[in-house]
Amino acid sequence: MREASVNHYERAFEHWLIDGQVDYVRADEHKRIGAVGQSVKNFDFLIYTRSARRIVVEVKGRTFRGTSLVGMKGFECWVTQDDVEGLVKWQKALGVDHEAVFVFAYRLAQADVDLDGREAFCLGSDRYVFFAVRVDDYARAMKRRSPKWRTVTLPAAAFGRYAMELTSLLN
Repeated sequence: MREASVNHYERAFEHWLIDGQVDYVRADEHKRIGAVGQSVKNFDFLIYTRSARRIVVEVKGRTFRGTSLVGMKGFECWVTQDDVEGLVKWQKALGVDHEAVFVFAYRLAQADVDLDGREAFCLGSDRYVFFAVRVDDYARAMKRRSPKWRTVTLPAAAFGRYAMELTSLLN
């Protein structure tokens, strides 16, 4: 058994992979690769699909405080500019058989949430839903959130258009 991630969002995602019997490698996200001053932020997971395609994953944990997933509203989906740049560089460096995505892991804060036909993943007393957004889609539609903190986000309509369930990404 692999050692579980410390971050509870990453741990939930990792257990989702294990439960789904998805082959993966967890990267050491605390290390940066490259020359001093030009290093690239590492990703969190590398997923091996049944086809020859590999998925480079950066997990972003957020809390969903809403009561319904209908309409895909109320999801915080901000990331740092370094996150976007790092995934784009990894995708390019690893080649055409690799696709980079953000996986947004949302812990459901409310006990009674209309999941709109989706299944929640339970880990301990917490429930999560996961959505993936391809880094290319994210980069194309992102808007600046905070210049000071170098954060970007997707408008709600773009998140609703590009966010996909993990199972569709793996197939």
